[in-house]
Amino acid sequence: QVQLVESGGGVVQAGGSLRLSCAASGRTFNSYAMCWFRQAPGKEREFVATISWNYERNYAYSVKGRTTISRDKAKNTVYLEMNSLKPEDTAVYYCAARVGAGGSRTPADYDYWGQGTQVTVSS
Repeated sequence: QVQLVESGGGVVQAGGSLRLSCAASGRTFNSYAMCWFRQAPGKEREFVATISWNYERNYAYSVKGRTTISRDKAKNTVYLEMNSLKPEDTAVYYCAARVGAGGSRTPADYDYWGQGTQVTVSS
């Protein structure tokens, strides 16, 4: 059974940092594109960052320059390191995996999803 499990969320003050993890199990995701999305209350799920099978990265404009996505293929894990956090970063953060090499900014293109981890940034 394919499973993605996020961790690392929490409450942090504005300007702080968090590192989210997404551990994949059930199969090897090394040839998959992996992505982080987020969803704030009352808003649609939005793209945050994606990393392809060969480590090509893309970021949403809102987080670019203060966020890094990375993956450890040996651990079947993807990370999202966020710095200089702002209250508007508050959301549930979801990890997703896409069959195929290339990343996408569209949630419907992803085949597997985690349950999400809450990130709350206080002002």
